[in-house]
Amino acid sequence: MSEMKKYNFYGWEQADVPAVNETYNKIKTPIDLYDALSEIWCANTCAPRMRDDWSSENKTLGQCSITAFLAQDIFGGKVFGVLRPGGNYHCYNVVGDRVFDLTSEQFGDEVLDYSENPEQFREIHFAKEEKRLRYEYLKGELFRRFG
Repeated sequence: MSEMKKYNFYGWEQADVPAVNETYNKIKTPIDLYDALSEIWCANTCAPRMRDDWSSENKTLGQCSITAFLAQDIFGGKVFGVLRPGGNYHCYNVVGDRVFDLTSEQFGDEVLDYSENPEQFREIHFAKEEKRLRYEYLKGELFRRFG
């Protein structure tokens, strides 16, 4: 058995929940999703207010909500948000007793508190047309490449 690759996103060690739908037959776990999205995340999928700071070295910057809701599509569970300075929420996933944040690397060494955070809902996030369009693009690219 080969040595398991190390990841830097929060909760990677427990990101082993199985997919609950077969739409993306090559995506079996959140780690598979992270690997796939690492090839797709780009400035166009980054939140517009952060786009000037996006780079391939910080590819998870500004990708949190669209990524968390896509992960929810595939793995079920709920999306929660850490309140950030400025009033925005940083989204992450909880499936059963598993907590993972595929886009936590954007914060570098900052440690986020993943307890007692409010649930987030796509109806609210996707009320912003640009965010819904970024999600649809991410979802479409994932299907095109890994469906």
